[in-house]
Amino acid sequence: MAIKDLEPRQGNIDLVAEVIDKGEIREFEKFGKPGKVCNCKVKDDTGEISMTLWNDDIDLVNIGNKIHVQNGWVSEWQGELQLSTGKFGKLEVVGEDKEETVDEALEEELADNPPKDDHGEHILTEDEKLEEEILDNLDKKEEDKAEEVTEDLISEEEIGDEPDEPTSEEEEKKQPE
Repeated sequence: MAIKDLEPRQGNIDLVAEVIDKGEIREFEKFGKPGKVCNCKVKDDTGEISMTLWNDDIDLVNIGNKIHVQNGWVSEWQGELQLSTGKFGKLEVVGEDKEETVDEALEEELADNPPKDDHGEHILTEDEKLEEEILDNLDKKEEDKAEEVTEDLISEEEIGDEPDEPTSEEEEKKQPE
């Protein structure tokens, strides 16, 4: 079944579609029992339709999922068709859409073809600039520490921290008896 073929008050809907938007979750209480409801938008090759998700189905479905609605129900609310599983329907996630988001596509493009300036030099991203700054600071700290250790060694040599002359006791131990 295709979205373009759906009509108000139609039941026994069997449809596979992609979730393209998901609204806010609203909580309610009916007959003393708590519940949750959420609207989402689904599409197939023929069109889009609003869909009402109830309770556990809300956590099951995410944007980008392909879902299979079995024994669904179409109603009309303020002139707009709405799909639901109703009391007797079933909703199942059958996969995720492989389409990339714009951000993911741009990240891949930049990774494969980093931006260059007019001279063909790589232009650093903000993350690369930050990483370079951190590494420079680490290098500077290591240089400072090495310089400090070198200065300590030089000052020890200048002071003449040579081993003390052996005591007479130590000399006696070294001499053969």
